[in-house]
Amino acid sequence: MLYKIFNIPNTIISRYLLKNLIIFLLSIFFIVGLIVFGNQFVLTVQESVEHGIPFQELMPIVGFNMLRDIPVIFSLSLFLAIIISISQMYKSSEAVVMNSFGMGDKAFIYYIQPIVIFSFIVVFFLTIYAVPWAKQQKSYAEDETVNASEFSFITEGKFENFKNGEIIFYASESSGIDNAGEQNMEEVFIYVSSKESPVIVLASEATKYTDSKNQSIYLRLKDGVRYEGLPGNLNVNILDFDQYDLEIVSGEVQKSLSNFSEVEEKTSINLLTDDSLLANAEMQWRFSQPISILILSIIGVLLGKASPRNGKGINLLIGVLIFMIYNNGLLVAKTSIENGELNPMVGLWSVHLLFILFFLFLYHLREGKLLYFIDKILILFKPEKKNV
Repeated sequence: MLYKIFNIPNTIISRYLLKNLIIFLLSIFFIVGLIVFGNQFVLTVQESVEHGIPFQELMPIVGFNMLRDIPVIFSLSLFLAIIISISQMYKSSEAVVMNSFGMGDKAFIYYIQPIVIFSFIVVFFLTIYAVPWAKQQKSYAEDETVNASEFSFITEGKFENFKNGEIIFYASESSGIDNAGEQNMEEVFIYVSSKESPVIVLASEATKYTDSKNQSIYLRLKDGVRYEGLPGNLNVNILDFDQYDLEIVSGEVQKSLSNFSEVEEKTSINLLTDDSLLANAEMQWRFSQPISILILSIIGVLLGKASPRNGKGINLLIGVLIFMIYNNGLLVAKTSIENGELNPMVGLWSVHLLFILFFLFLYHLREGKLLYFIDKILILFKPEKKNV
């Protein structure tokens, strides 16, 4: 009944192709997902050990990261599965027989449309609703574990650097962060590099806190000595202090990171009412991932055609390269919109247009009509001749 209602192909060939496509899709998704999620799991365990955070408190963050990465992994898996499924039929000469009966690339596109449409709906739901929700929940989980950035914890007995290595910090004893977000330390050593003269600070106590006004992170040092200049030089300034505040993270950096995260956590409805460049870029990114499913699926059909004499895996290698170029192109366009370097009207749509042109080029090249295709394009740019 569903085959007739939705006009789904219900032939032996279509069922055979869809069966292989689903098997390869699940297999590739499992392998790629295992690699990506396994790497996230290992990094989470390492972070738990380094900062002394209970592992069970970080597990929700791993789960939200998995949900965030599923659309990209699923798109790649479907793209490669299409290439492998059709390539396998050419290797066994099944597709060659189909071609002899006039069933070419268009037939393959028609046969795979059920799984492609289903994948489009799944990825659309994930990118529009599920992924923003996962990013929002991840932010809440990070706030609860006070682990939003590398500056949240200062580990005792370990040298740590801030501001890209400009500040080297060491504390012999360190307590956990309290409810106010402050962390207390004892026997503190700090080295601050400078073009003019380095600074060394020794303090018996220190407290890490965040300024509520500018969101900068400071160390409030107590009962210490500040040395400015290299030992042995005549111009060495020594200052005893009761209290001394040292900025270790600029508030501008914190605000920049929070602005990007806030936009990514917004619902799609809220983004549509936001005219900022960040919101525009994020909304185009969310729509681009399901759109890329449709474009990559058609390109995958063309890449799947292979001769039995061709080397194994060459089509897959080309497919991976195309996917990387496509995905990175979308990311570059997104960043360019955020930085005001690219008109949002052009935006990520230009990347999709380029790959549609690439598909048309590849199709006409396969059909031996490349010169005809080029002539059609050149006609668009030639001025019309007016009859006198």
